[in-house]
Amino acid sequence: MDRVRPSAIRELLKHGADPALISFGGGYPDQRLFPLDDLRSVFDALLQPERAASLQYTTSDGLPALREAIAERMTAQGTPMDADDVLILSGGQQGLDLVAKLLVDPGDTVIVEDPTFLGALIAFAPLEPTYATVRLDEHGMDTDHLAEVLAANPGVRMLYTVPDFHNPTGVTMSLERRRRLVELANEHDIVVLEDSPYRELRFDGEPVPTLKSLDTEGRVIHLSSFSKILAPGMRLGWLAASPELRERLGLLKLAADTQSGTLAMHATASFIAGFDLDAHVDRLRDAYRAKRDLMLGTIDEAFPASVARTSPEGGLFTWLTFPDGFDSARFMAEVALPDAKVAYVPGTTFFAGGGHPNHARINFSNVTADDIVAGITRLGHHLRRELA
Repeated sequence: MDRVRPSAIRELLKHGADPALISFGGGYPDQRLFPLDDLRSVFDALLQPERAASLQYTTSDGLPALREAIAERMTAQGTPMDADDVLILSGGQQGLDLVAKLLVDPGDTVIVEDPTFLGALIAFAPLEPTYATVRLDEHGMDTDHLAEVLAANPGVRMLYTVPDFHNPTGVTMSLERRRRLVELANEHDIVVLEDSPYRELRFDGEPVPTLKSLDTEGRVIHLSSFSKILAPGMRLGWLAASPELRERLGLLKLAADTQSGTLAMHATASFIAGFDLDAHVDRLRDAYRAKRDLMLGTIDEAFPASVARTSPEGGLFTWLTFPDGFDSARFMAEVALPDAKVAYVPGTTFFAGGGHPNHARINFSNVTADDIVAGITRLGHHLRRELA
């Protein structure tokens, strides 16, 4: 427990009680886009006497109909699998926890991107890993640097990556680097955890094949979630893995919570069978694309030229880089929150080794268009004064 710390994002969200505050902090989807009418009809149909089994225990690996639906969907999107390869999770976060339990003993080396997803660091912390970090650029994890890190760290147990619309930076790993990453994983005999909950939220360009689809030796575990494409309150995610890994992860799942919620699994399977999930995701893409474009355009107009930002092709975030010497946590505490009434996530919390205070993660999905313009403009006004 010495390594378990409160989430900086959860602590930040405590400020949400201030009605004047505009928060770009959480990675929430827009609840105004939840398919409420369709879900209401699904739950109404399930909560009938003849469907009482929807509230009963079910198999630990997950409802067979839902596993089959996921396998069909992923196969159609270019990652072939069948239902036996799929394990249903209580949110994608559980996958991080289970994989770490399976693979990591105290002191083992885990490779992560620099920066990486805060939730992964929180999930891995109780297993007491040692981190080796690999730099990131606009094409994702730098695989030349990865080769150097692997050579310097023999015996790495696991590599963790967010290849699609990376959290927190928003960048996407190129196909060339994905292929090279799989080659290096084969050479060094390591398991790769591919965390891709934002993959379907692509606004521009063509999808890049998953690492799992490029896997030649069954060492990639693919992790995803319904939180960003349906509703996070359903608390459903899934992983796909080789039979040996999938079986062992299923045993850990059984020990952790017996099973994911039966009602949520039935509802999600019924939604996929009875409604058009692809059409719903298209609506999400259109809405989030418009928000991204508005946010990036407003940043370019309102922020000083010394502040750089990424240009995500999808997902929920952009990443800010301030001049050297700037402390985004101090600025938020002393200026952004009290004066601009704006919140974001300071960047240092996403680095496994800490440091790097001159960054911040900005979310655009869970904010109205008016609040994007107002919040970014106010933030820009204070940044211009600070960085003059």
